Amino acid sequence: MSLLRPCLLPRQQLQRIYTTGIASTRSYAVQTPGSPTLEVFNRRTKYLQKERAGKNVEQSRKVDYLKDEVAFRLSERLLDINRNFPNVLDLGANSCNIARVLTQPVPFPDDTTPAPPISSKISHLTCIDESAALLHRDESLPFNSELSITRQVIPNLESLPFPPNTFDAVLSSLSMHWINDLPSLLAQVNSILKPDAPFMAAMFGGDTLFELRTALQLADQERRGGVSPHVSPLADVRDISGLLGKAGFKLLTVDVEDIVVEYPDMFALMMDLQAMGEGNAILRRERGPISRDVLLASEAIYRALHAEEGREGRIPATFRLIYMIGWKEGEGQKKPLERGSGDVNLKDILGGGGFGKQ
Repeated sequence: MSLLRPCLLPRQQLQRIYTTGIASTRSYAVQTPGSPTLEVFNRRTKYLQKERAGKNVEQSRKVDYLKDEVAFRLSERLLDINRNFPNVLDLGANSCNIARVLTQPVPFPDDTTPAPPISSKISHLTCIDESAALLHRDESLPFNSELSITRQVIPNLESLPFPPNTFDAVLSSLSMHWINDLPSLLAQVNSILKPDAPFMAAMFGGDTLFELRTALQLADQERRGGVSPHVSPLADVRDISGLLGKAGFKLLTVDVEDIVVEYPDMFALMMDLQAMGEGNAILRRERGPISRDVLLASEAIYRALHAEEGREGRIPATFRLIYMIGWKEGEGQKKPLERGSGDVNLKDILGGGGFGKQ
């Protein structure tokens, strides 16, 4: 069962809180079943984007608000697992956002004394990424001395250089949405995990930045009479459980959360995405920058369609997060009960008469 938890936060004050509300119903794109026959993303383009972000240290740190927040919400789920993890892999570590939040004390709203950091459950963390500049950007910061960390640059995140049964847990935060062959990667993750070890990940889902997508598409149609792919395609939440199951994971949990961040205008959003290293990397994207007339039309359309009353001068951007947990099969692992194996009949609980009978 998927859960939806919308969260509306200003960009400058992104906090670890959930707000109540009702998300409007939207339809999602569905990928064609089966393994992809063509690459969707240009790995070279994505590598260069991340390298530029890592080298622009001051600016990329300013826009880490989203990656830090998602890394915290993902890492916090380790608290639900009553065990320690001697050897953990951070798959697609970016600037080691997970390592940073692991070392922070865990706040409890009803307790003035924070709990020990989540890093107390982990003996060693291996952080891997394709971009050396981004991976090593923060290696001089204090959190590096509070957790045993190894940084390892690998040529391709889609080919993991580890033997089977290596890690006690694998974490991944906001990197898997750039993977071309997601089924293959999930199968590799399952292989490198030890038996009865968890894989926990967060990735952007198919409804991410729908406001920006619609504005750019409508502006393209209006000014040029056609549509070009300006925003990269993303996996749909309905595919994730099936992919995890096919990769051999058990006891699956998949849930969804919307984080809505406010920006002064569309251009501030696009500049932040570029500084994050999250620019478009689709193989068949339009060559060259988006024309000025399309950008101006997009900004006007974005504001007209999505700006909310009472929040003049601000526009929302929706980031849809798909969280997933899957366990590698292991001896003694708990299994779901088979259908019809219950000892209690529902009719007996309801008085023997079924629903509605007095």
